[in-house]
Amino acid sequence: MITVSTVAELDPLVGTQLGTSSWVTLSAADIAAFAELTGDRHWLHTDRQRAQADAPFGDVIAHGFLVLSLVTGLANECYGIGSAERWVNYGLERVRFTAPLLPDTPVRLRLALRDLQRRDSSPARLTLACTVEKEDGSAVMVADWIVLVVEGEA
Repeated sequence: MITVSTVAELDPLVGTQLGTSSWVTLSAADIAAFAELTGDRHWLHTDRQRAQADAPFGDVIAHGFLVLSLVTGLANECYGIGSAERWVNYGLERVRFTAPLLPDTPVRLRLALRDLQRRDSSPARLTLACTVEKEDGSAVMVADWIVLVVEGEA
């Protein structure tokens, strides 16, 4: 984990990895709960018996958006900015769900600083390269996440 006092201290870290999170595991119940919450109840996410018989992956799979939603919490384990008064989720670019995530498969976030833009009176704009990966290092999701950071006193 990288911890800095101010956004300016991130300048030399552009193009480098900031950190990796701890491992997290989604259960079939977690996936089913997300299906209920979002209304995406496709059998590929909710019916284990059918998925084990008919799906190409041999089990239900996590929704791509469920995997993507892990990024915000796991990023807190990868970097910190002491002067950050407020963070704004500005959006995402290049989101790709590169492999299925089956229940009970540990994943973690690998986070790199792709770009940093700072202006005097505007929030700093970080572009974070996010990779959610399995234990073998293969990616299940990649994305560029854009975060605005409003600084106060460090």
